[in-house]
Amino acid sequence: MTDFLALAQPGVQKLSPYVPGKPVDELARELDLDPATIVKLASNENPLGPSPKALQAIAEALAELTRYPDGNGFELKSRLAERCGVQVNQVTLGNGSNDILELVARAYLAPGLNAVFSEHAFAVYPIATQAVGAQGKVVPAKDHGHDLQAMLAAIDAHTRVVFIANPNNPTGTWFGSQALSEFLARVPEHVLVVLDEAYIEYAEGDALPDGLDYLADYPNLLVSRTFSKAYGLAALRVGYAIGSAQIADVLNRVRQPFNVNSLALAAACAAFDDAEYLAQSRRVNAAGMAQLEAGFRALELSWIPSKGNFIAVDLGRESMPIYQALLREGVIVRPVANYGMPTYLRVSIGLAQENARFLEALAKVLGA
Repeated sequence: MTDFLALAQPGVQKLSPYVPGKPVDELARELDLDPATIVKLASNENPLGPSPKALQAIAEALAELTRYPDGNGFELKSRLAERCGVQVNQVTLGNGSNDILELVARAYLAPGLNAVFSEHAFAVYPIATQAVGAQGKVVPAKDHGHDLQAMLAAIDAHTRVVFIANPNNPTGTWFGSQALSEFLARVPEHVLVVLDEAYIEYAEGDALPDGLDYLADYPNLLVSRTFSKAYGLAALRVGYAIGSAQIADVLNRVRQPFNVNSLALAAACAAFDDAEYLAQSRRVNAAGMAQLEAGFRALELSWIPSKGNFIAVDLGRESMPIYQALLREGVIVRPVANYGMPTYLRVSIGLAQENARFLEALAKVLGA
């Protein structure tokens, strides 16, 4: 019998499928639980639900489901360009920001080339890199975050891409403007820097640099963002990248036609214009972060300070048994042993009652 795994290219053979957070319905089936009683804090989703304006836009777009979407995403790209202070031809749309990462890998990586990224960084970086036969160079983390100086040192003649995330998932760590400026100034011009800002909307004030501010000075910079987190559209899969017009042109050469569907385009336009929804998302996130930190303090647990909509808590022991026990309590969080953090759980920020339910369950399973 033919071994189709053996026929796959070597990089793909060595991959393990990406494992998402456990869905509510799956846990309900497994443990015979009422889905309405389950709290999911595993996938960094916005607990508010989608913007009412986005829902209205979807309803209005339903009548055109027989039509293909606008393959160029003109309206959304125009709004993004205007808000971000760039030209429309600098914007690339993706089926979520994951799609952007895949486009970069397909366009710029190949066997014999490599991409540099940090330990404890987003799992899609190595997946996208290895899937096209390129080498992933993993740089040890510093205080659970990016060691930008060590990442610079890891760049060699075969490096074509560097993936950096600010803030980083799953650790929530971040770096400031000076660190980013010094890093970009030293990256060789032929190396594409992908700055993943999936959680940038949760950062208030000037704690985090805005990657868009660096585009004019660094033609090798590509800023990747998403509508899945703060804008509450995870199910619709809308991401985008902003960089030079030349990089956007290259990515569009490998981008699948109609990669963002009509409902997603309409909803993203509406959500992008809903300033109050975004402000509320930030308020809920800040309050929930403080709530969880206080709960961890009461349980005498340590955590990694985070600028995202999630927080990684150190249980001081193997996390999988605690994760499994929480599932039996109807609470879904995210174990991150696959990120090299076997004693941690990553917990998404939920509504106040969801956070309280998690803390109560955690105290119970820890015997506190």
